[in-house]
Amino acid sequence: MASSRYLVGIDLGTTNTVVAYSEIQDDLNNSETKIFEIDQLIGPGEVVRKPLLPSFRYHPTPNQVSPSDLTLPWQTQLVDGDLDTVIVGEWARELGAKVEGRQVSSAKSWLSHPNADRKAEILPWTGGEKVEKVSPLIASASYLNHVKQSWDYHFPNDKMDQQQVVVTIPASFDETARKLTLEAAQLAGLHDILLLEEPQAVFYDWYDRHKSNANEKLAGIPLVLVCDVGGGTTDLSLIHANINGDDLELKRIGVGEHLMLGGDNIDLALAHLAEQRLSASKKLTAANLSKLIQQTRRAKESLLSPTAPNEAKITMLGGGSKLIGGAKSALLSKQEVHDIALEGFFPLTEFDELPNKRRSAVVEFGLPYVADAAISKHIAEFLTNHQTVCRSALEKSDESRPALPVGVIFNGGVFNSELVTKRMTNLLSGWRDSSICVLQNPHPDWSVALGAVAYGKARHGALIKIGGGAARSYFLHLQEKNKKSKALCLLAKGTEEGQEIRLTGRRFALTLGEPVRFNLLTSTHEEIGENNSTLSVSVKNGLVVDVNTEQFNALPPYISTLESETELALAANEKHRVEVILASQLTEVGTLKVECVDVNNDSNRWSLEFEVRKQSNQEDDLEHSEHPRLKECKEIIQNLYSGNKKASDSKAIKALNRDLEKRLGKREVWDFYTLRQLFDTVIQGKKRRRRSESHEKNWLRLAGYTLRPGFGDATDSWRIEHIWPLFQQGIQFEDHQSWTDWWVFWRRVSGGLSQEQQETILADIAKYLHPGAMKNAKNAKDVQSKGYEAMVRLAASMERLHVDDKVLLSSWFLSKALNQKQFNQAHWWALGRLAARTPLYESQHNVIDKDQIHQWLPKLLDQNWQDEPIIGFAAVLMCRKTGDRTIDISDEYREKLLDKLQQSKMPNSWLDLVTEVKELSEAESKRVFGEALPSGLRLLQ
Repeated sequence: MASSRYLVGIDLGTTNTVVAYSEIQDDLNNSETKIFEIDQLIGPGEVVRKPLLPSFRYHPTPNQVSPSDLTLPWQTQLVDGDLDTVIVGEWARELGAKVEGRQVSSAKSWLSHPNADRKAEILPWTGGEKVEKVSPLIASASYLNHVKQSWDYHFPNDKMDQQQVVVTIPASFDETARKLTLEAAQLAGLHDILLLEEPQAVFYDWYDRHKSNANEKLAGIPLVLVCDVGGGTTDLSLIHANINGDDLELKRIGVGEHLMLGGDNIDLALAHLAEQRLSASKKLTAANLSKLIQQTRRAKESLLSPTAPNEAKITMLGGGSKLIGGAKSALLSKQEVHDIALEGFFPLTEFDELPNKRRSAVVEFGLPYVADAAISKHIAEFLTNHQTVCRSALEKSDESRPALPVGVIFNGGVFNSELVTKRMTNLLSGWRDSSICVLQNPHPDWSVALGAVAYGKARHGALIKIGGGAARSYFLHLQEKNKKSKALCLLAKGTEEGQEIRLTGRRFALTLGEPVRFNLLTSTHEEIGENNSTLSVSVKNGLVVDVNTEQFNALPPYISTLESETELALAANEKHRVEVILASQLTEVGTLKVECVDVNNDSNRWSLEFEVRKQSNQEDDLEHSEHPRLKECKEIIQNLYSGNKKASDSKAIKALNRDLEKRLGKREVWDFYTLRQLFDTVIQGKKRRRRSESHEKNWLRLAGYTLRPGFGDATDSWRIEHIWPLFQQGIQFEDHQSWTDWWVFWRRVSGGLSQEQQETILADIAKYLHPGAMKNAKNAKDVQSKGYEAMVRLAASMERLHVDDKVLLSSWFLSKALNQKQFNQAHWWALGRLAARTPLYESQHNVIDKDQIHQWLPKLLDQNWQDEPIIGFAAVLMCRKTGDRTIDISDEYREKLLDKLQQSKMPNSWLDLVTEVKELSEAESKRVFGEALPSGLRLLQ
């Protein structure tokens, strides 16, 4: 950016946001880098400038603060989609320690949460119904926006969006989290930024401070571990320092996997200890626990300092009129904090002690933290996985002992504690059997932001640039019929930014105007070998290897609809195909770019975008083979729904399902690939489904069954687009069975429908579901003839309905279940599905509040479950344990439910769902969904 005056580095942290800057001048090498102090509220109307902007938001009640309380030096410009009244920074952090359920924290962790809708309004996670919420994306954008407005106020002639801005991210961030970070920056008005991995930034800062004698200091230290333990993540990288004469070469050669484990976890562990002392009889609410964490964070920092007192006091204020009188206090001793922080998170383990992966993740405030809290073990695993590059960097051929880093840089707030730094130094030295060299980092809170500026200097040639290119290798997953899956390397680890890699040896014939899908895999391994094999090959561009599920991670699929300029061909309904190759590159911004390039015209390019929303996982996604008789079955369907006369054969259409099962086996065993292939054939006959009553019924049954549950494949959204117009068309043959088939069809695909589409369906059927429907003679007749039971099950399956609609439907069905016998099974099933703690496909933020569940449960507990086991199962779904106290029912009701389950002799697996965080069995999943899920499709919770 030619007009830029400053280099700006932004550390958008989980706990704090920090900004550094340096003026661009001729002698950039010696241009001073400074910390930009950020204006923020520390109390009502009280603004100060501080080097750290706590990454917290507070959403006040309508009358809690006056406009004058929120006055900042500038006229606030909100991010598009943000709330009108919000507090950001230190005052937001302090208010959150006093008032429950109104503080947003850990937005960065949410931004990288793969199973959450990062664009949904879900924060604050502990907020009640009356608390306005925002998405993790908007929250992240609001911090950047606050920083930008503070900067623009102090530099009115050099606005931030005109400067060269670098925003740092964890090295372990996947493509989705990287792109969401860029989107957050754009929402904040920063349209031209670069991304930099935080561990690299830490090393850039060290080098900038030692540039005059870096060669001397790094002599004998060819391999450096950067250990960055932030608030929400532990980020690990390896830097190779190679000195050739007077020339120093720096290269990042290893990056760790994403670890949601950091300083926040220590605060949480201490809060759990304090909770036991403050409220021994029952657990605190999630909102109260969030308040408590703010205090345990301060206690941790105090008791881990060199001049620590012997204990710290934790005070839990009461609520309302009991704010002072209801206060409770507890003490945390220095020894207890040392035991939890040092022994729990930084234990002196052996190098061969790796993390326990068999335990389920720890869920708190909706975030899935890693199960094993021992950071020491995760570092051991990281170094174990990178032994090849470690040996190469150290030029060490002896494999009898592990090759370990010679130097280390510690970064992150926990390393402000000399005790933690000393513990980790002793750990690494113990593994080496000799002292490890600690490269000093005098400011762990600022290092990343300062290093981002140093990176900017390196891009101008003022400092050495750290090489290393892509942090991981990217592979195209090749799924060939009846053969073992292969992976084709699109972009090898280490490929430099901007270097386009074209795979000319493999071409793809793509149909324009239709969606295409490319499954991408990633790997951080230097060498790839077959499963359970010692044979391996070095990763390089164009390499084709068998898929080893232990060495690959799947990205959300890349999908695109290639638009054609040949409009006449498309208008004539002709297929227009183009032959393409794939071109990939790591962009300067730090994201993966994949394009389809026309082999006959290089200027014809189609960029691929991956599906950010990841709702499911196909267990057979890495392996599938086409059934040898699938083609024959597709021809049968085409013939029955084609334009020829034989298509009207009533015998053939009635035998359709039997004919398919005769060739493919019972439909329960049809795999996910077969189902979608059949659907893509069935959908072509949608216009001719009305040919006869049998044609319509069989079309609805087969189309719904093969597209269930409406998602799971990257192109299912395209399939839903093609069937949704059918809803307005309705059915041709109106009898009870046809209506039932119609509603079952929409229930089966409901997981792919948007909230608006589900609300449209509800608006159509609500008059039949309403308790008063039977009072109107015409409605009563329609209720009976239009498939009422199927409508009930459809309504309960639409998880994207607003929570108020779910509560209303649940109350209707509960009332009917208690007061009438007809459709009893459906009503109880629907109640369990609507009030479930763990939805099948929707985000968990949209579940019915647990206080409402507490009101309904006594009515279920009063029923005879031995006569009606479905009532017990509904109660289990309503009380299923998630590990998130925001959602989970009270311990009191949990005990009552367990007693009832045991007295009623319900299955032990039901008790397990109430006492443990676990997945549904196949049988339980079938009971909840209404039928078996497609083979190979596993819903991610």
